[in-house]
Amino acid sequence: MMSDEPWQREVRARKRDGDDADGGRPPDGDTVIERRTRLAPRTKKPPMYKVILLNDDYTPMEFVVEILKVVFHKQHAEATKIMLHVHQNGMGVAGVFPYEIAETKVRTVDELSRQSEFPLKCVMEKA
Repeated sequence: MMSDEPWQREVRARKRDGDDADGGRPPDGDTVIERRTRLAPRTKKPPMYKVILLNDDYTPMEFVVEILKVVFHKQHAEATKIMLHVHQNGMGVAGVFPYEIAETKVRTVDELSRQSEFPLKCVMEKA
């Protein structure tokens, strides 16, 4: 087998794939065994952030469950479980999201709490 430059193998491979009169084979009879392919650029996964609910002595448990259901799309049973965890441990993770989504959820919880005149706080930290 001949020792070719990489560009020569590429030319032969393209000729082989085209409509050549000799059936797509390289003119010198060599078979191309290596084909260059371009690797697709890899995108990085975005950093994730935990959205954490903080316990207080004034916000009703039912309100926290509703927040978990409406803002975080939790089922009633899971929302109740998270609410009890927050109540017993002082804080609990409501979800893990990319930065912009976590920021929006924190802002939404703060606005709903303020509108309902409850002191429920929500923060985010890098996961």
